[in-house]
Amino acid sequence: MENKPMTILLIEDDEIECQKYKSYVETVENIKIIGTTNSSNEGLEYFKKYIPEAIILDIELHKGQGSGIEFIEKSKSLMTEFKPIIVVTTNASSSILYDKLHEEGVDLIFYKKQIDYSPKLIISSLLSLRKTLYKYGNTNKNNILFMETPADYENKISKRIDAELNLIGISSHLKGRQYIHDAIIFLIKENDKGEGESVFNYLANIYKKSSSSISRVIQTAINYAWRKSSPDDLEMYYTNKIDYRTGVPTPTELIYYYKDKILKDL
Repeated sequence: MENKPMTILLIEDDEIECQKYKSYVETVENIKIIGTTNSSNEGLEYFKKYIPEAIILDIELHKGQGSGIEFIEKSKSLMTEFKPIIVVTTNASSSILYDKLHEEGVDLIFYKKQIDYSPKLIISSLLSLRKTLYKYGNTNKNNILFMETPADYENKISKRIDAELNLIGISSHLKGRQYIHDAIIFLIKENDKGEGESVFNYLANIYKKSSSSISRVIQTAINYAWRKSSPDDLEMYYTNKIDYRTGVPTPTELIYYYKDKILKDL
């Protein structure tokens, strides 16, 4: 536990307050802020992607979108395998609100107008609570140490794609390299079994180009690699059948080949 930084999602609408948190975290070795937002909906997206160990949540979000209450209610369905430590900060001192928050599973509540309120107080309290949870073997909290987050999974796929494309000579200086990379990630995440139309439409929407234009750029990158790379390397690392008339894969053939290859190893 000591070797893994505590990951924190900060949902706060005060930019100065956010900067104070970031500045303090830079002085602490075992803390990492994985995202900062003033929107409850964006906070949900951060949570789904990174599964932070703790959430610091401003309950009002007057300068942002939504509210802390909205975030808590919508996040319940996401907290089936792991529930983060939730710390609420608020300008309200209502006992009714505090009771409601505790009923909703909030672990700590801090009144922003108390004399000693500061990011240091919040972070220190989180670290202390974390230490207690691990000391007494809270298995729900311990799961986070071994859980692969969606962000971890995508990063692992991305590195594997880069390695595979390097082996066949589709290097980073080629314009079509990024299109190929993003197409394979899309297919793996969606587990697409189609014929390529949906993935090219996806790329067209992302890059604001026509699908035919993207396909041509990818084909140019493939043609370059098959001209420049060693035939032995290509035969070793790309084992899919190739039309003997062209001697090179089509964009659809290449991206689906690597989608299937990488999925088998995951």
